[in-house]
Amino acid sequence: MTKIQLNRNILILHLTILIWGFTGILGSLISVSALHLVWYRVAIASIALLIYFLVTKQSIVVSRKQFLQFFMVGAVVGLHWVLFFYSIKVSTVSVTLVTLSSVTLFTAILEPIVNKKRIALLDIVVGLVIIIGIYTIFSFETHYLVGLLAGLGCAFCASIFSIANARMVKKSSPTLITFYEMMGACFWISILMLFTGDFNAEMKLGQQDLIYLLLLGVVCTAVAYVMGVAVMKELSAFTVALTTNLEPVYGILLAMLIFGQKETMSGGFYLGACIVLGAVFTYPYVKTKLENRQKDLVIRKLH
Repeated sequence: MTKIQLNRNILILHLTILIWGFTGILGSLISVSALHLVWYRVAIASIALLIYFLVTKQSIVVSRKQFLQFFMVGAVVGLHWVLFFYSIKVSTVSVTLVTLSSVTLFTAILEPIVNKKRIALLDIVVGLVIIIGIYTIFSFETHYLVGLLAGLGCAFCASIFSIANARMVKKSSPTLITFYEMMGACFWISILMLFTGDFNAEMKLGQQDLIYLLLLGVVCTAVAYVMGVAVMKELSAFTVALTTNLEPVYGILLAMLIFGQKETMSGGFYLGACIVLGAVFTYPYVKTKLENRQKDLVIRKLH
């Protein structure tokens, strides 16, 4: 890969992360409930991805086992987004995005358990730092307690489906997995809404809501995902991990720019946010350094 291609791919990745950062903004602007919002989002994303497969003439055939796996993980994806948008609606975009960053903490704990490996010392240290940061936010933003808890639940779900996707992507296309997960999320949320009676007049969309939802479902979900997958294949895992961690930063800056005073938080929140985001940013850098050092030691022993 030439330097121009590398820079272009990094620029596309940053643009993708910036588009993802708009997700929270649009969620705050759309007037319908979190449950209705997610139902519309996954329905629109499913249709958009189906159109993508038809245009590119790609097969959507999967085995029965894969279909069931993708569909079940779709339930977790749906719950993740419901909690994400609910957190935004009962707190702020900034609170939600910072607590969502704790996905690193949950993944550090859950991934070794699932893969039957020892939890690394670095993961424990980073996890403890994130806990300190979240506790700091809790201490200063007690009026956003429900939003903070929903954000943590959202991060927990994100960790579960990320670990599941990391396994499934070895045997299937990431775009195909996303398509069936969107369909799965739509199916399970529809079942929930049938039981709770949420297919009601409150689902009615205004013209502005419809525009925001189309942007959310098509641009922020389907288009951004296809863009992201395309460049992530060309870049190193370290570059991807470090750049992806910019999502809450972009989101918080966009929220402050668009919503102004509403998104202005206490000094304690920003202190906690810096602790959490600092740990999240440092994690891939230190992990890569340690892995490289370990490789060097193995090579020296072999020689």
